[in-house]
Amino acid sequence: MSTHPNEPHDASLSGRLNWLRAGVLGANDGIVSTAGLVVGVAGATTSTGPLLTAGIAGLTAGAVSMALGEYVSVSSQRDTEKALLAREKAELADFPEEEFEELAALYEAKGLTRATARQVALELTENDAFAAHADVELHLDPEELTSPWQAAGASAIAFTTGSLLPLAAILLPPPGARVPVAFVVVIVALALTGWLSARLGGAHRSRAILRLVVGGALAMAVTYGIGSLVG
Repeated sequence: MSTHPNEPHDASLSGRLNWLRAGVLGANDGIVSTAGLVVGVAGATTSTGPLLTAGIAGLTAGAVSMALGEYVSVSSQRDTEKALLAREKAELADFPEEEFEELAALYEAKGLTRATARQVALELTENDAFAAHADVELHLDPEELTSPWQAAGASAIAFTTGSLLPLAAILLPPPGARVPVAFVVVIVALALTGWLSARLGGAHRSRAILRLVVGGALAMAVTYGIGSLVG
């Protein structure tokens, strides 16, 4: 039987989509954060030195913060997953019959007949009982737990990539055109990331784009206004 081409039935494909979606959101954070910072500084001065310093500082601080936050979050998640897997392995060693009945009951709850559920549980148990229980009970693959270092690196790279766009947009144009050019470039970039994130997540695209564009424009307007008042 063929499957619909747009349905990601493969678990690895679903995982890659999740990583890609996280990367788009990280880049969006970099765009908004750095744009707000440099546009705010541009409200006080259009000199290249202060803008470059603020942009580099914001990029570095944001990337480090995102990486650390992601590392701590994924590390906590991984520790929890490893503890659950260890407990499941111990239960299989101590109570194999009870665990078999539990596995069969889980398949029966999914809609299989009792006889079929027991046969499926039996074959999976004979092949790899631990993997079967980890999949059905915990929805985990013991061989593919998320790496905190990979998550941290991906988050830092995504944030840095997004930050480079508003930084270039504020530094490359002539002083008098820096703020308008940066504003337009950031709005276009936010519209693109909103469209892409909505497409990856299967969400309503126009609403996703509108939220990001309005939020980004408001952030830049507020920081520019504060920068102008302070400057």
